[in-house]
Amino acid sequence: MTAFDDLMTEVMATADRFGHREHLHVTWLALRRFGLPETISMVSDGLRSTARYAGVPQKYHTTVSRAWVVLIAHHLANAPVDDFDVFADGNPGLFDKRLLMRFYQPSTLASEAARTGWVEPDREPLPEA
Repeated sequence: MTAFDDLMTEVMATADRFGHREHLHVTWLALRRFGLPETISMVSDGLRSTARYAGVPQKYHTTVSRAWVVLIAHHLANAPVDDFDVFADGNPGLFDKRLLMRFYQPSTLASEAARTGWVEPDREPLPEA
């Protein structure tokens, strides 16, 4: 079992489905325990494997996954709390799935390059983590 699997097990113990909130929660846990560089790799590899296992490998998106990790890391650095619910309540903007449109053109995120590799934002830079 991988560290990502352990985090997923922890988050899914109190959830009925793996939605956006659960994505955020897994990433928050990983950042707190492993730091940014390791979390980028862990979450990317874990989500890619999860999508493949679920039979929907096309749902994995490299740039989207990494950008969300960076955004959560930024908010965590500014509000280093020990409770995910407190973190979530203090950062409601992270629950807007359209948040990445502030940083990326829709056509950029729709590109094959962004789906399969990291593409820098083309509207405004992501905040420092």
